[in-house]
Amino acid sequence: MHTIERFHPIGMPGTPWGAGEKAAWRAQQRVRRRYADDVVASLDRLRERFDVDTYGGLDYGPGERYPLYAVRSRDWNDALPLMLVTGGVHGYETSGVHGALQFLEQRAAEYAGRANLLVVPCVSPWGYERIHRWNADALDPNRSFRADSPAQESAALIALVAPVKDRVLMHIDLHETTDSDETEFRPALAARDGKPFEPGEIPDGFYLVDDSENRQPVFQQAVIAAVARVTHIAPADAQGEIIGSPVVAEGVIEYPVKSLGLCTGITDARYTTITEVYPDSPKATPVQCNDAQVAAVVAAIDYALAHP
Repeated sequence: MHTIERFHPIGMPGTPWGAGEKAAWRAQQRVRRRYADDVVASLDRLRERFDVDTYGGLDYGPGERYPLYAVRSRDWNDALPLMLVTGGVHGYETSGVHGALQFLEQRAAEYAGRANLLVVPCVSPWGYERIHRWNADALDPNRSFRADSPAQESAALIALVAPVKDRVLMHIDLHETTDSDETEFRPALAARDGKPFEPGEIPDGFYLVDDSENRQPVFQQAVIAAVARVTHIAPADAQGEIIGSPVVAEGVIEYPVKSLGLCTGITDARYTTITEVYPDSPKATPVQCNDAQVAAVVAAIDYALAHP
């Protein structure tokens, strides 16, 4: 793949951003939707059926403080398997957030007495409001899940999960791959890091990311089969890849999640997967994208319960 110097309005080509460039980038970010209206209000409606608690907060200065919320099964029983669902690690990936909320509203009650659910619908509310991949410090939370994380969002989630990390059976992390990854976020990443931009190809359809250090191919295919009833699965490109990684089965690629600092590496769960919905497809609607996330969560939990 060839590299190009794509113009970016901040910084100089070949020179990583310093504090000044990051401050200039942050000054350009604007609130485009409201976490309180879209997420917190939805969580408030769930309080009669679930335990909804804050597990920390983000503090990026005046007017940029956000409580972080986790939802737990009300009938928590330590003898039951624990299922972890996370969304909004990348705040701009809308169906990750709203798919998690829709799962809680429509399907989570089915697992009462069968599993403990721990659901964090919006890990990155600052990014959610600004429809951005990064946090306010120009950091990608989903490359920051490691000890002494520099990202407030990642550190808070790690702390939340730490007391139960050895008991998590399944962790599904809900994401999207969007056209803006190629037009906006990857060029910004190259500029931030002082590297040339390498153009790629956005896949049209849903796919999953398995852990290359803990492969669970049958689990992944169970999730793919369920989602295929809701929306289309992304095909491999001409190189047999999806976003630069070899396709190992229909709609499945692999990453070493722990070494990359990805969210699904924060526990030693037997079953982990990362969903990737494509909301910009002419063949998918926002409703289908949310439904696909819900279908993935349900299939992942059902498989884990059937194969503990």
